[in-house]
Amino acid sequence: MTKSAKFASFALLLSLALVAWFAVAAFGPKFGLFSWKIGFGTMTAGWGIYLIGAVALVAVIALIAVLIRAPRKGWARALVALLIPAAFFFALGSVKTTADSVPPIHDVSTNLVDPPMYSQATLDLRTSLEANPINDFQTPLGQLEMWQGERFADVADKTAGDLIADAFPRLQTVRLAMPADQAIDRVSSVMTDAGLHDVKIRGSQIEGVAETFLYGFRDDVVARVRPANGGSEVDFRSTSRVGLSDLGVNAKRVADLIDALNAET
Repeated sequence: MTKSAKFASFALLLSLALVAWFAVAAFGPKFGLFSWKIGFGTMTAGWGIYLIGAVALVAVIALIAVLIRAPRKGWARALVALLIPAAFFFALGSVKTTADSVPPIHDVSTNLVDPPMYSQATLDLRTSLEANPINDFQTPLGQLEMWQGERFADVADKTAGDLIADAFPRLQTVRLAMPADQAIDRVSSVMTDAGLHDVKIRGSQIEGVAETFLYGFRDDVVARVRPANGGSEVDFRSTSRVGLSDLGVNAKRVADLIDALNAET
């Protein structure tokens, strides 16, 4: 094996190690090995970016080395070694693009004036976990601690309700032609089928917890059912426990729950 081919093999090993690095970063928090701040904040958004660049540089050098001199053995290994960090680069770029395209919020509801409120048990749990505070949707973001600084100057005068109404107009109260007790059971079934766990009926409210596949981020979800005009109306709320921007995940979850509820009725 030529030196350039050996170097290509080395570059491929580095790229495979990069895959292992991000796998540990993504699944470590999910299985409780370490916190999301280490997995996402340090290993992915911090060191991960530099590791991608370093591995890509080695792969480029390896690819050039095998191509400029016959017999060019190892070019496929060098190419794969380059494609792996490139894939991670585009994946992180996609996350950045998504973050820029949605409001910097982590709490959404179908009712922005009178949103469902979590049970005291859930609020106490969030407090014990030092989770994001539960804010109303009518206070300008600039008055809230998490949105201080020049970074949020564009939204400082807007409320979370303003941003939700503009970005996610589909999030509206669901009206059902069935009594409230029947609607409660239906909503509970929809939330369970959607993959939420710890789904509990608490009076006229149903609560559950959603967990992301990567990093194990947990979001609290609550639905409120009230009698209305001979039927019932349902409002949803979904709130991240950690992180400032949810990348639109909570809004998508609520929209999916609305679609599932409407489909069943």
